[in-house]
Amino acid sequence: MLVRFTKCHGSGNDFPLVDARDWSLSDGEWASLARVLATRDGPVGGDGILALVVGDEAAAFGMRMFNSDGSEAETCLNGLRCVARAGFAAAGVETATVRLKTSHAQVEHVGDLAPGVYTVAETAGPVSLATADWPIIGAPERLIDAVVPGLSSQRAFTAIAIPNPHLVTFVDRIDEAELVAVGEACEAAPAWLPNRANVSFVERRGDTTLFVRTFERGVGLTNSCGSAMAASTYAACLTGRVEFGREITVLNRGGLVRARAEVDAMVTLNGNATWEWDGEVEVDLASERAGEVTVLRRYDDEVAAWRAVTEEARPTAPA
Repeated sequence: MLVRFTKCHGSGNDFPLVDARDWSLSDGEWASLARVLATRDGPVGGDGILALVVGDEAAAFGMRMFNSDGSEAETCLNGLRCVARAGFAAAGVETATVRLKTSHAQVEHVGDLAPGVYTVAETAGPVSLATADWPIIGAPERLIDAVVPGLSSQRAFTAIAIPNPHLVTFVDRIDEAELVAVGEACEAAPAWLPNRANVSFVERRGDTTLFVRTFERGVGLTNSCGSAMAASTYAACLTGRVEFGREITVLNRGGLVRARAEVDAMVTLNGNATWEWDGEVEVDLASERAGEVTVLRRYDDEVAAWRAVTEEARPTAPA
């Protein structure tokens, strides 16, 4: 099949995005397509693949997101902003409800985060603290700043689903080797955590800034994870590190978002949806092989605008 796509990113979380509103792929075929296009040594590369799909009675359009290993995520907030941009253009709107795998989210095209940076506000939630929903076997009903039963780490984590599952811990300084070790333990789907989890180490930098580093389920160590930034913001408010209702800056290796968590367990992120280039490629799903990619268009101005944002944020990010 000939696949046309836009290579895009939200806060450095990069994806090929396809308009699949008239597609009819099976879940297995979607998984194959994700493994072909999103693998880092493949023709395109990314943290996963995004699909603009049809909505429902409550939503103007929908989104599906498959990780680079072929597994489907409940949501991806960095990816949602990119799908929202495509959906706005397709539907001729500037605000919408979006159908996700297990929930809905609100999105709106808002004023630029920085000059030349297309910006979307997205509101997701409500956050769930019920460990039975993951499930986390052997855990109490809620885990808030507590050691996780079954995990070898003695760090205190907060368990949050938004709706995909996150374990968030606050540290003085991020140790990536430790983060990878904890992330890989969760990625292995042990008996006590059958559906795996995203793991984030978070530095609090004053009253209005967090820095988040995430080992993402189905991806690994990533420059950015939107739902992790939302979960970390809510965890910071829940544990008294940040005030509910206050907008903060959340930094990551890919850039930044503005975030706000409310007492009603809803979280809003304002962040970029940046187009990098359009392309097309012939894909054989049965063999999971792809031909040569043809680049159809480049968005150099958008790439440069986001580069300016990351260069401004870089001095505050650890090496």
